Amino acid sequence: MAKATKGKRPAKGKPVKSKPAKGKPAKSKPPVKTKAVALVPPPAPELVVAIPKGRVLKTLAERFARAGVDPAVLLADDRTLVRDDPRSGLRFLLLKPDDVPTYVEYGSADVGVVGRDILMEREYDLYAPLDLGIGRCRLAVCGKPEDKGRIRRGSAAPLRVATKFATLTRRHYLSRGEQVDIVYVQGSVELAPILGLSDVIVDLVESGETLRQNGLIEHETICEISSVIIANRVALKLKRERISRLLEALALS
Repeated sequence: MAKATKGKRPAKGKPVKSKPAKGKPAKSKPPVKTKAVALVPPPAPELVVAIPKGRVLKTLAERFARAGVDPAVLLADDRTLVRDDPRSGLRFLLLKPDDVPTYVEYGSADVGVVGRDILMEREYDLYAPLDLGIGRCRLAVCGKPEDKGRIRRGSAAPLRVATKFATLTRRHYLSRGEQVDIVYVQGSVELAPILGLSDVIVDLVESGETLRQNGLIEHETICEISSVIIANRVALKLKRERISRLLEALALS
């Protein structure tokens, strides 16, 4: 049998008390007082500019470089929607094209860049002081080659038109005394006449390549389209000098 170890074993259920270490107890250090550092807010931008995301952004970056903007601010490959350029004092909002006039009209942006088709399709309380001459295209009636020039006046059934430009389309045909049946289509509008959804379409045309690849042609041009600068009415009064300098820099030479 194993021999029992010397010393008394602690009674069951009672905790073992440790003896305090010899010497003076350590003094607790007083908390270190730190001074609060005031956060300095970034300087307010001189102007807030709403611009459309998409194919015209690269061209816009080159044009805004004339106003002292670093093009890398606009062309950065990330999903940041608010971008500041301290060098020029401009703040940019990257938006969907259809949303640009709304942000400018309600004062979230001082100025913006938008296609003239969007301004003509809807009613906005805005100024459009400068045509940038970029993003040029045309709003056109398009369809099958065999349907070009077909007269619908007096027909029992109105011409059926597929488009997302309902206001401009209705205005165009009413100016000629024609009633049309408008089918609202947001995208892939070229399919409408091919599948019999509509007789013709009204859409933006740049090179016409998409039409050709789908067996369609332009029947007639409704209006020419390009990107324009728009301005909030209040901002144009309060920041007239700064906006005027920006317009001068963006204007074509």
